[in-house]
Amino acid sequence: MKRFVPAMAIAWLLVPSATLRAQDIGDYDVVLQEVTVPNMPGLQSFAWGQHDGQWFLIGGRTDGLHRRQPFAAFLAADNNTTAYVVDPATLQVWSASINVLPVPLSEQLQSTNMEFEQRGSTLYCIGGYGYSATAGDHITHAALTAIDLPGVMDAIRNGQSITPFFRQLADPRMEVTGGQLRLMDDHFHLVGGQRFVGRYNPQGPGFGPGFVQEYTNAIRRFGIDDDGVNLAVTDYWAVVDTVNLHRRDYNMLPQIMPDGSDGLTVFSGVFQYGQDLPWLNTVDIVDTSYTVVPVFEQLLNQYHTAHAALYDSVANHMHSLFFGGIGRYYFNGTVLMDDPNVPFVNTISLVTRDGSGAMTEAAVGEMPGLLGASGEFIPLPEAPQTPSGILRMNAFSGDTVAIGHIVGGISSSAANIFFINTGTQSDATGRVFRVLLVAPGSTGTSTLTKGPSPSLELLVQGDRLVVTVRLDDALSTSVSILDSSGRTVRTLHDGRMAAGEHVLHAQVGTLAHGAYTIRLSTPSGAAAARFMR
Repeated sequence: MKRFVPAMAIAWLLVPSATLRAQDIGDYDVVLQEVTVPNMPGLQSFAWGQHDGQWFLIGGRTDGLHRRQPFAAFLAADNNTTAYVVDPATLQVWSASINVLPVPLSEQLQSTNMEFEQRGSTLYCIGGYGYSATAGDHITHAALTAIDLPGVMDAIRNGQSITPFFRQLADPRMEVTGGQLRLMDDHFHLVGGQRFVGRYNPQGPGFGPGFVQEYTNAIRRFGIDDDGVNLAVTDYWAVVDTVNLHRRDYNMLPQIMPDGSDGLTVFSGVFQYGQDLPWLNTVDIVDTSYTVVPVFEQLLNQYHTAHAALYDSVANHMHSLFFGGIGRYYFNGTVLMDDPNVPFVNTISLVTRDGSGAMTEAAVGEMPGLLGASGEFIPLPEAPQTPSGILRMNAFSGDTVAIGHIVGGISSSAANIFFINTGTQSDATGRVFRVLLVAPGSTGTSTLTKGPSPSLELLVQGDRLVVTVRLDDALSTSVSILDSSGRTVRTLHDGRMAAGEHVLHAQVGTLAHGAYTIRLSTPSGAAAARFMR
């Protein structure tokens, strides 16, 4: 069971700036723009694929952090039983129930923390944990499922049957949840995770209803032979290391190693033997070998969260970017705090490996809230990237580069809610953030709430805001700046506006650093855009 331990300050700083903004991603800063997607579902710990610029979302949960009581943890009522197609360009969402699928498929595909990876136009999903009516208990699914993305997404958009686009193979080697799956050198790598059977109980397997928990402690490497009809796991190889591979709910990112070879890095994760604390070390995987990274410890963003990999081939720097989530360490001003209760954090952090193999870590920004845990980063298809999904920084052009979106995850109302969690302190968020890399000194780009009138466009130019309001009709209109608590700190307009486009200007240099919202309200609707000060 977790212990209450007061947070303590550590006199060691990762970045010198009081605002915790470091221009360490090549020549870019990280900027988030919230995109309002009507009817966007709130999901966390889900699987995703994409085709023709649209997203396919399946599995995961619709609630927030799981509760401590076995009877209330991972309730079947909060399983995500819907498959979604989302178009981030037109802001449209389509959906279909997966309960129409054969029971083995529908039960696995509504589970949480499946491992998944897309190859070509097929999304492969492995394992996952959740309640199975067939088993009459919570189980980890021992199955590999292949999903035809073009077929199923077209069927969902057109209200047709989705059943023909799913195939499943039962295999006990796939009975894993909370691990990571990546395709490298034509082989899938299923790394870490666990087999969990029964109801969650923080007091351990011998209390209450009890459970079985077995970490895989393994790297499992294999091919998937798929002719469009039949599935087979081939060329299977595995290595077990109960010391260095004993982790789950972590981040694993593709890497280009200093010698140019392709690899993977396993970042921290949970839990250490004997205490409920994250690991701090990281592990590199190249082909069938793995190595604990010497010297380096990852102190920030240790739980699974939205993340992105970027490579600067000129400098030979490999960047791994993490957005919020959960971690033992976080900043209070410029002081690094240690909280062994492992709270939700808003830190955006960057781990960089240089040409000599040395790794460093820095805080490079903040999420607009306690967000990111169990969320996903979905790269833009048009962003230049390697086959493994590493963004190629030297192919970027312009002073502002859009690289993808942060989608879903857990939104928490406070840092430490585990011991007081009644199910109302957090939820699965439907918020979407466009991720930009912006060169210092540039004017930035606009944040848009698209769709019907009224609409709002925000342009950030240093400490100056340019707010464009569009109305189809003359309306009583209020435009205000709200702080993170929802309090109005400045009113830019309050009165009647004529139909058409209106431009408002605001200087925000005197506002305290933090997250703010521009709120447009009219009798016919509202719109909002967020910015960081």
